[in-house]
Amino acid sequence: MEEEKWYRILIVDDEMNVLRALSRSLRKEPYEVITATSANIALDYFSEKPFDLVISDYMMPKYNGIEFLSRIHEDYPDTIRIILTGYADMDAAIKAINEGGVYRFLTKPWNDEDLKITIRLALEHLALLRENRRLANELKQKNQVLQALEGEHPGISQVKRDEQGRVIL
Repeated sequence: MEEEKWYRILIVDDEMNVLRALSRSLRKEPYEVITATSANIALDYFSEKPFDLVISDYMMPKYNGIEFLSRIHEDYPDTIRIILTGYADMDAAIKAINEGGVYRFLTKPWNDEDLKITIRLALEHLALLRENRRLANELKQKNQVLQALEGEHPGISQVKRDEQGRVIL
């Protein structure tokens, strides 16, 4: 069986009860969960080591969730961003998606199973993005090798066929 991956998740909320509840919900999941009570603390954590996913409260003192996630989007574009709010404000949701590149907008109170599924899907999305980038880089390197070979041996990358479609060597 394939070994499960550990992802780093940062949860940012100015309410300790919310941080404890979210951490408790995710304790059996294969994630390293770090919590921060402010955007400034969270940014300090990011500067030490980036996170795969960040969940941020919308309403926080000094930095609101959209401002914080916009900064994360700018500085750490590979991090998946989720915003959590007690306000079901459609304008805020649209702004979060547009400005912060937010993957999903969740409301408080949250359903633990919905939260876990959302995180799982977000991390699967991240894994696909990373694999896509890896494959694109691999293809780029192989094309460079092929171009170098073509430069040394013109026509080596061309396939010549006869009238029946057989390869001519």
